[in-house]
Amino acid sequence: MLAARITRPGGPEVLEVVEVQQPKPGAGEVLVRVRASALNRADLLQRMGRYPAPPGAPADIPGLEIAGEVAALGPGARDWKVGDRVFGIVGGGGNAEYAVTRGDHLAPVPTAMSWEDAAAVPEAFVTAHDALVTQAAMRAGERVLVHAVGSGVGLAAVQLVRELGGVCYGTARTADKIERARGFGLTDGVVVGDDLEVIATSVTRWTNGAGVNVILDLVGGPYLPVNVECCAASGRIILIGLMAGRSATLNLGSVLNRRVTIRGTVLRARTDLEKAAVTAAFVRDVLPLLESRAVRPIVERVFQLAKIAEAHALLESNSTFGKVVLTH
Repeated sequence: MLAARITRPGGPEVLEVVEVQQPKPGAGEVLVRVRASALNRADLLQRMGRYPAPPGAPADIPGLEIAGEVAALGPGARDWKVGDRVFGIVGGGGNAEYAVTRGDHLAPVPTAMSWEDAAAVPEAFVTAHDALVTQAAMRAGERVLVHAVGSGVGLAAVQLVRELGGVCYGTARTADKIERARGFGLTDGVVVGDDLEVIATSVTRWTNGAGVNVILDLVGGPYLPVNVECCAASGRIILIGLMAGRSATLNLGSVLNRRVTIRGTVLRARTDLEKAAVTAAFVRDVLPLLESRAVRPIVERVFQLAKIAEAHALLESNSTFGKVVLTH
């Protein structure tokens, strides 16, 4: 089969599409003929040598989310039949014509959804739903702040907050992303440059000083202390990404006084059973919204697998709105 391979740590130029051996499904696993996959920040880090693949995943084939057809079943795999349209998050190896994963880590693709749109769903909507519902226990009427609101996860979160009956605010690096996100349910947003205090000032204005109840932080670093100042009493900060850095200095007095909960979350580190539970929650709560088109994935651009280096360069430019997708 054809697969994208990381030949050495480096920039997009280290990616090559080569012929490799097709994987075989093990016990409880499914072989998927991948029709499309999507890129994530973790793929860029893996390519740079800063985010190694987890045990059992291909060390040099990136790709964390797939959409395609079931091609074969491993021993004991009973969740699917050959030919079923499926999508899901995998530990790695998704940027290839075939990939293997556990059957309970996959979900059915809505009938009318294209492969390109399907590939843009799993990481964005599973992550956003898990952060909002499972981790933050968001309730109707609550105010939510989403950093990097123009990202795949950010745009999924905006739509889910709307469907859950909340009010969503957001931050982005450009005014265009804020304006475009309004069309998906964003109530208001602010462009953030080097001065992060504009976030706290804006939250105070939007909420008349009450603060927000939930913050989804895909940026990290210096955003974290600002998050604390933006929280209402008993606010919950869910730390999802670390694009701006891995460390921060906090005012612990504010954490105590506001009774703030700070929770980190990452899907890769969870057990197979935990990942299956996350997938089941997505199927229960989000799949009906996708089927009815109450929410939808946003695709910035589609590339052929052979153009994966160009796709990486685009994602790395930070200019994208939504997901970058590969067709196989």
